[in-house]
Amino acid sequence: MVIYGGVEVFEEVLRRLKEFEPECEEVSEEGFEDELWSHFNRLPLRYALDVNIERAQEVLMHKKLLHMAHDPKTRPAFEARLIQLQPSVDENGVDSTSRYTRLKDAQISIHPGRQSTHPPPAFGLSSNLEFAIEDSKSDLQGGNGAMSANPSRPLHEITISTSDKPKLLCKLTSLLSEIGLNIQEAHAFSTSDGYSLDVFVVNGWPYEETEKLRNVLAMEIPRVEEIPWSQDSQPLSSKELEKKKFQEIVPLSVSVADVWEIDVKLLKFEYRICGGSYGDLYKGTFCTQDVAIKALKDEYLNENVQREFAQEVYIMRKVRHKNVVQFIGACTRPPNLCIVTEFMAGGSVYDFLHNQRGHFDVPTILKIGIHVSKGMNYLHENNIIHRDLKSANLLMDENGIVKVSDFGVARVQNKSGVMTAETGTYRWMAPEVIEHRPYNHKADVFSFGIVLWELLTWKLPYANLTPLQAAIGVVQKGLRPPIPKHTHPDIVRLLEQCWQQDPSLRPEFSEIIKILLNLSNMILEEKRSIKRRNSLEGASRPDDV
Repeated sequence: MVIYGGVEVFEEVLRRLKEFEPECEEVSEEGFEDELWSHFNRLPLRYALDVNIERAQEVLMHKKLLHMAHDPKTRPAFEARLIQLQPSVDENGVDSTSRYTRLKDAQISIHPGRQSTHPPPAFGLSSNLEFAIEDSKSDLQGGNGAMSANPSRPLHEITISTSDKPKLLCKLTSLLSEIGLNIQEAHAFSTSDGYSLDVFVVNGWPYEETEKLRNVLAMEIPRVEEIPWSQDSQPLSSKELEKKKFQEIVPLSVSVADVWEIDVKLLKFEYRICGGSYGDLYKGTFCTQDVAIKALKDEYLNENVQREFAQEVYIMRKVRHKNVVQFIGACTRPPNLCIVTEFMAGGSVYDFLHNQRGHFDVPTILKIGIHVSKGMNYLHENNIIHRDLKSANLLMDENGIVKVSDFGVARVQNKSGVMTAETGTYRWMAPEVIEHRPYNHKADVFSFGIVLWELLTWKLPYANLTPLQAAIGVVQKGLRPPIPKHTHPDIVRLLEQCWQQDPSLRPEFSEIIKILLNLSNMILEEKRSIKRRNSLEGASRPDDV
């Protein structure tokens, strides 16, 4: 088996196109090789690694759709086609319907004479995602891996390209659901110049022929362009971005700026802790006090980023609780936009669990859960919904106190949009938020349940799935992380309550605090009882002779 990297994929696709598509005008045109390289270069490396190179002509289709997306008259551009899962056999002779092995002499190629009844998907399905396999198991004949030529539930692949926008992926998935299609697999890519390429494997369309499906999509997909997007969500040239970023001052009230404004000259940046799409976090000092400085990158200072920045300052200046990171001040005039908070020497819970490979015992898990619940209960009492509660946003101080952090910038859309697989927050997100349905503070409760599971297992939620695959499972299949067998029954019940699909059935954080406190006291009393018993047994033993 040959494992390809990004350059090797480009070269193999080019070779296959020249070999099997010699009559294609586009392939034979002068400069095609450079155009194909530009196509791969503008997309993330994941595109090259995931694309099924044995279907090289699909790369041409993706290239064409992205070109059409540049013109407002032809976007959104889309294509729909009937596909068929192609089982591959591993070295043990086991069928693997969802894995596409990349063999030099693959049985499936772009040559028409070698195709099965229908072509396979343009991207190999995840080996860990079994949703599509569940729908196709009935089509396997006699366990020999042969796929029925007429599947009872046809699978279609829908590819859509348009200008990238916040929440675009969520809008597309909702739109396909409204048509009656069930998403079995999705691949979302964003180009470096602000366009999207989203590929969905769906079932639910009752007909094998695709013309009717194309007609329906032609009527429905343009609706995503009718939504009023802000100007800054459109692709901008570097000159436009440079001009725009200094045009506006963060819309904070005068009172906020007066009370909390910090002169950036008084900040000393010591070292960079971590970075994100739109900003970096630094350890620094302010008037000799150790602080954390969240600084936005000036090249991304558009109106939307500044609005989110102002929202975070507005929220943080209002809150003061021992389990919420303390706001110290902010620099609010571009290009020096910073939020200054207390420095949390213990780092994030996420970093401790997944990077340092640490773990917590049950009493500590309960203590952390109580700290987080108290902080969240305070926020909810003040009508603040966090919306991005996850282990990376839970910070620890040197005394083991856990505090909730990030109230705005962490929710700012990155280049690929807030609802794409690149953000990772899907792993903690409530189903109603994933579907972009109206939601309330109970969305934070769902996320808390995922965090609590994370503390118990020391694992990343849905680690064997991409964030997007996990999101599809949570919404369409009721997917939840598996609870370890020996988990305390009270914690099992709490997790199941937090993960209810219906938000109204989830508990309030005030209730969660009581549950965790009672459980913590019960475990503490059990330990004391065991200690007393052991002490009595030791005292009753006769002295050694």
